[in-house]
Amino acid sequence: MKVLVVKLSSMGDVISALPALTDAKKAIAGISFDWVVEENFSEIPTWHPAVEKVIPIALRRWRKQVFNRITMREIAGFWKKIRAQHYDYVLDVQGLIKSAIVSKVAHGVSYGFSTSSAREPLATYLYQNKVDIAKKLHTTERARQLFASALGYTFSPGHPDYGITNIKVHGDNDSLNGYLFFAHGASRNNKCWRVENWIDLALLAKDSGLKVKLPWGNEQEFKRANLIAVASDNVEVLPKLTLTEIVEVLLGAKGVIAVDTGFGHLAAALSVPAVSLYGPTDPTLGGAYGDNHRNLIDMETLNAQLVWQKMRSEFNI
Repeated sequence: MKVLVVKLSSMGDVISALPALTDAKKAIAGISFDWVVEENFSEIPTWHPAVEKVIPIALRRWRKQVFNRITMREIAGFWKKIRAQHYDYVLDVQGLIKSAIVSKVAHGVSYGFSTSSAREPLATYLYQNKVDIAKKLHTTERARQLFASALGYTFSPGHPDYGITNIKVHGDNDSLNGYLFFAHGASRNNKCWRVENWIDLALLAKDSGLKVKLPWGNEQEFKRANLIAVASDNVEVLPKLTLTEIVEVLLGAKGVIAVDTGFGHLAAALSVPAVSLYGPTDPTLGGAYGDNHRNLIDMETLNAQLVWQKMRSEFNI
């Protein structure tokens, strides 16, 4: 059985769909997947052994230069790739108009969320089959139930298995000394924690003999990371890394402290001990989700001492 998964973005949403593939692989012998995903996140599906081919899409980049000749050529090439393969099933796990259009163009029997379940109800008019799944479920469980219903196997509730096995880890020499990973950057400013809190947290880690590693993805995050590093000599600002390289750093960490960001979801998928801090969003519906992950809400009321106590009490760090 050959299935096309359409889950374009964002990083956390893409990661949240991985357990559905694991469920399907266990239930259906010989099943394999291709996956349409935003180019910035194209590494993620390759980590799952059931994914044969990743088809990158560049909507975020194309929107900025729609009528550019190179852009138009890339768009034509993308549609050609989508239509080159016949699929037994096409599953839109996103429920947006843009993802539904991709599902409609692909060759295969399409499934998506119903009008009462989809994030953008108009998207459902482009599916051949609609599945009604409660909106109040976590996005990971919604994906798992959609797969089970579309592919015809019984859904078995339980801890999600993200199936991340296709990564070769070379090891991190620094992991012997003990370090924490602070995922301080987020897509919106109102999801970020104050720099002063990160500095206080780094100093608490220093008192416990732990180093701190800081990633960054843009200029604003780079500046924030350096402000934290200047304030405490146990902090290292990492070079700009690929997502697969970030995985290696995460796997060597004693723990992760994150805001509402994709790296929090990645830590949960890897089962690294982690705490995520949430402000304007509700983690019960789309927050980082895993056995070794704890989510804290009302970020504005949280100080470094409270977060540190939670980290130590939950994971004995």
